[in-house]
Amino acid sequence: MALPLLRGVHCCRLPSLLHITHRVTAVTRPSKPHLSPAGALLPARCYSSEGPRMNQKVMVLGIPNPLIWVRTRLYYFLIRAYFDKEFRIEEFTEGAKQAFSHVSRLLSQCQFNALDGLVAQDLVGKLEEKCNLLPASHKQALSASTEDILYTTPSDVGIYYDDNGRKFVSILMRFWYLTSARLPEEAMEGSRIFKMALGTEGQSQAKRLLTANYEFQREFTKGVAPDWTITRIEHSKLLD
Repeated sequence: MALPLLRGVHCCRLPSLLHITHRVTAVTRPSKPHLSPAGALLPARCYSSEGPRMNQKVMVLGIPNPLIWVRTRLYYFLIRAYFDKEFRIEEFTEGAKQAFSHVSRLLSQCQFNALDGLVAQDLVGKLEEKCNLLPASHKQALSASTEDILYTTPSDVGIYYDDNGRKFVSILMRFWYLTSARLPEEAMEGSRIFKMALGTEGQSQAKRLLTANYEFQREFTKGVAPDWTITRIEHSKLLD
């Protein structure tokens, strides 16, 4: 079964500097910028407002590692040249965001049967064991709506062959997203907390910034259906 959310999706190229607008009233705890393995620095800056409320911005600054940037671009070229001439990382990224939102919601609701065809079969059993041990608040934090995804970037790309000559492409995607789940402080040390202003004057909601890694794999052997399958799922501090 294919991941339909990863096919035929069009989007604009991600700029190196993204501004995600929120109404931020306060930052409950200062935090240092976090440097990911892929070289993405976020959040670069958070602002608080005093006096009359006004729109503020959470700024996400992408500073890619030059070697990784060149390596991934080379792999994108090889994928288009030898596997799929219509492949575009911008379209793939947009589809991956939708797939991540959908699968993370199913995990949060423990709908493991619905993961069939979307997630590798051997991975589903492992996820079920881990999720069944999580408290309700952690399960809620697994779910990420597309509106709460602040930043998405390819973290690694691989092309390989097995002993039988089968051809595979894997793309590891990293997602940063906000959650309003109430999580214990001692279990989430190092994560960032924001207070977002709600529509009603004087009300606010605390949200925490979390990360997740999802690896998408597709077999390009002749005669095999063009299906992208999730073969790796990691939610930092939740499903490590």
